[in-house]
Amino acid sequence: MQISLHQAGKKFNKEWIFRNLDYTFEKGNHYALIGNNGSGKSTLLQVISGYATLSKGQIHWGAETSETIFKQLTIAAPYLELIEEFTAIEQLAFHITFKPFLAGISFDFMLEKVGLHNAADKQIRYFSSGMKQRLKLAIAIFSEAPILLLDEPCSNLDKEGIELYHDLIQQYALHKLIIVGSNDPQEYSFCKHQVNLLEYKK
Repeated sequence: MQISLHQAGKKFNKEWIFRNLDYTFEKGNHYALIGNNGSGKSTLLQVISGYATLSKGQIHWGAETSETIFKQLTIAAPYLELIEEFTAIEQLAFHITFKPFLAGISFDFMLEKVGLHNAADKQIRYFSSGMKQRLKLAIAIFSEAPILLLDEPCSNLDKEGIELYHDLIQQYALHKLIIVGSNDPQEYSFCKHQVNLLEYKK
């Protein structure tokens, strides 16, 4: 699957976040959306996910539409909330009702892999911000979906958590189309392609 943008632009009120963006994200490749805060990284990821619409131009997801693309992707982002009343196990069980995880991967394995096995039955409301981020990454990376979107994926992670993030990517996600929105090189060091959104402001 590939994602193509043609003369794409998004504005809020009268300000263009980005415009005249022509780009194609190819299956199995890894991309970094870079630029300082406010450059449009999160906004573009939301457009790619089908959550937000363009103000001008077009986006194509192959045979998918904005109503069906969610089946082909997962996203981890600081602004996406977990269900606080759920335990970690309940959150995974809820997720699997609309999107499967990789074959042969159990809930226990996922939680152990991200260091949350001792918190499996703990309500998410009592998780630290780092624990929540680990769970978000587990859900996104272990999902059986060909597209992985990551917005500031190392938010709230300590050094050990950052190493875990790279380990998960290397072991379970390199076959996917990955798009990372970040201004921190350690979050996208594995991406061979970069899109500087500051170049699409005019």
